[in-house]
Amino acid sequence: MVNKVILIGNLGQDPEIRHFENSSVASFSLATSETYTDKSGVRQTLTEWHRVSIWGKAAETVQKYLKKGSKAYVEGKITYRKYTDAQGVERNVTEIKADNIRFLDPPSGVTSPPPDDKPTDKSIPVPDFNDSGDDLPF
Repeated sequence: MVNKVILIGNLGQDPEIRHFENSSVASFSLATSETYTDKSGVRQTLTEWHRVSIWGKAAETVQKYLKKGSKAYVEGKITYRKYTDAQGVERNVTEIKADNIRFLDPPSGVTSPPPDDKPTDKSIPVPDFNDSGDDLPF
């Protein structure tokens, strides 16, 4: 059995961190978008929201470097849990428990070259994940 999730998206809020006796957890929402052409030929964008949490030292790092709008790669597993809120209503939560998060935005102070500059041989092409997906390697 495999429970593996890989997401690339933008944070919908600054990470919230909670501290416990032996550990910390950071939580945030992540938006992923898919663009497609509908039957009438109109391009549509579908955005899905995911709740993400990460534990331990990584939680502190996420809180320090990621902010609302940051682009991130998230790898982990999907989990489901139930709880009862203060009014006695049972709630269901679907969450991604991350075990790997990579920051995809350039570090602060680093800017991209102007559009008319030619790329150097050190440039690394970055795939556009918002296309139809036909050129994805899997």
